[in-house]
Amino acid sequence: MRWIALIAIAFCFTLQVQGQAPESADSEKILGVWESGSGKARVKIDKAGDLYTGRIVWLREPLNEEGKPKVDKNNPDEKLRTAPLLGYRMLKDFKYVGDLTWEEGTIYDPENGSTYSCTIKMTDPNTLDVRGFIGVSLFGRTDVWKRVQVKKK
Repeated sequence: MRWIALIAIAFCFTLQVQGQAPESADSEKILGVWESGSGKARVKIDKAGDLYTGRIVWLREPLNEEGKPKVDKNNPDEKLRTAPLLGYRMLKDFKYVGDLTWEEGTIYDPENGSTYSCTIKMTDPNTLDVRGFIGVSLFGRTDVWKRVQVKKK
C-alpha cells in the first residue's frame, strides 16, 4: 500500500513540475540590444519579473522632417501620437517557454500603428527570429534581428 501512495505522490509532483514554465539560464539569453532586420531601429530587451519586454533605444533616423524627435504618429490612440519613439516599449509580456523560445507577447509596429501577437525564437546566440502575426502564427511575417555588441567604456 505504501508503494502505491509513493507512486501517486511522485506522479502528482511530476505533473506539477511539468505544468510550470521552464525557467533556466537559457531564458535570459535574449537579454541585450538587438537590431531589426531593416536596420532602422535597435531594441533593448529586459526582464521584468517573469516577463520580457523591449524598448527602442536607437533609431537610424531619430529626427522627423522638421528636425524634431520622431513620435508615434501612427498610434491608433490619439493621446499617444506625441509619445517619442525613442524609449517606446514595442515588445510586451513575453514568457520563456523553453527551447530558446519566448511566446504570448505582443509586438507594436510604429510604422503602421498596429500591435501583433508575437513569438521570438533564438536561432543562434546572436540571431532572433521575431514573428508577428494575427490570430495564427501561420499568417504572419518573420523579421530576423541581430545582436548588437555594446561597447563598454
